[in-house]
Amino acid sequence: MSDQRIAAIEARRDELGNAMAAPGLAPERFVSLSREYAELEPVAAAAADVRRLRAEAASLTQMTRDADDELRALAAEELTENQGRLAEAERHLAISLLPRDAADERSAILEIRAGTGGDEAALFAGDLFRMYQRYADSRGWRVELISASQAELGGYKEVVASVTGQGVFARLKFESGVHRVQRVPATESGGRIHTSAATVAVLPEAEEVDVQIDDKDLRIDVFRSSGPGGQSVNTTDSAVRITHLPTGLVVSQQDEKSQHKNKAKAMKVLRARLYELERERLASARAGARKSMVGSGDRSERIRTYNFPQGRVTDHRINLTLHRLPEIIEGQMDELLGALIAEDEAARLANLDQDG
Repeated sequence: MSDQRIAAIEARRDELGNAMAAPGLAPERFVSLSREYAELEPVAAAAADVRRLRAEAASLTQMTRDADDELRALAAEELTENQGRLAEAERHLAISLLPRDAADERSAILEIRAGTGGDEAALFAGDLFRMYQRYADSRGWRVELISASQAELGGYKEVVASVTGQGVFARLKFESGVHRVQRVPATESGGRIHTSAATVAVLPEAEEVDVQIDDKDLRIDVFRSSGPGGQSVNTTDSAVRITHLPTGLVVSQQDEKSQHKNKAKAMKVLRARLYELERERLASARAGARKSMVGSGDRSERIRTYNFPQGRVTDHRINLTLHRLPEIIEGQMDELLGALIAEDEAARLANLDQDG
């Protein structure tokens, strides 16, 4: 932990505090300053906590040497407690100093696709979507459906949604990958357990300023929307397919009756996918061959198994098994997501130590 870096952060925090208190400050300037202040304040507070506990440790250590027997015993007991709190405070400070993912505070695009397993995979994709909806509700986030292709027996062949709120991507970014389910399907008369899968992708939502898209790089096709069973959703050519020629990415959107709205939604998804491509390119250029244990981002990687007969959820990346499947599938995901975030922080701290 660099004392110089911490001192610079504290000095900047104080400078921002004074600037925010200045009379006649324009509202947009205040918002800009307060956003930076909010990023620096937790680091400064963590550093102050470490300093306080270190000073307390020095004082207690002195007492264990100089005080009478009774006070020495009390000081030694308090010193043991202090060391535990200090270690935790130092770890908290180290984590607050880790390089932040610039996308962490963003909203996200959530994409779920049924994989192997036919109807059962589509039903599982529907279960996963409801799980994330309920988790989003518990955190006060807003989920807006962008597009959905429903399966005949229920669930989704594919569903794409926007999840809007503070820090959505930070909480959900480790969900990308293959999710596997083991259970007896409702259509299975023999009681046999089937295994099926669905793929989840979580992309940070991109603003227009993040991704420059040239009109000449787009091919936009307009066609007639079609509903389940070949029924026409409407009688106009309102569905939109956008092809980004340089990358070959294709986004189709037909859920809205307005061609304009379909195009806007398709562009939102396209921007997120292009932004993620650029993030992956930069990450691989920075990290070389090294991948963190949790966040490899490989969408073909099997990351988690939901075993219904045994009521357990296993995350294979961190070897964590929780016997709370009913609660998790109802959206109570904090313990699971918290463990993934903690593992990622531990891996990044270890990498920092190696590099240092």
